[in-house]
Amino acid sequence: MALELYHISERIKHLREQQGMTQADLARRLQLSRSSVNGWEMGLFLPSTAVVVELSKVFHVTTDYLLGLEQNASLRTDNLNEKEVATIATLIHLLQCRISDNMKEGSTDI
Repeated sequence: MALELYHISERIKHLREQQGMTQADLARRLQLSRSSVNGWEMGLFLPSTAVVVELSKVFHVTTDYLLGLEQNASLRTDNLNEKEVATIATLIHLLQCRISDNMKEGSTDI
């Protein structure tokens, strides 16, 4: 399923797993119970507005992305220095070139 079709519950789970966190890890980080995280991921209930803001900080994405208002994830760089931002921009460019080259060759490997 394409990422843009995910609901907030699926986005939270995807982002948590992408960062190698367990539900317990995320719960500790937010100072909440693991059952709260499990409830969001199961779609039983939604996180509060304040928690959505905290989740966006933990995962370095916008609240709009978490809520499904943006289809593409954005990286927050406000806590990075200029050199770190430049390094990330370079890595993104290199990955885009590699993807483009692979598409030309007919390969699906990245």
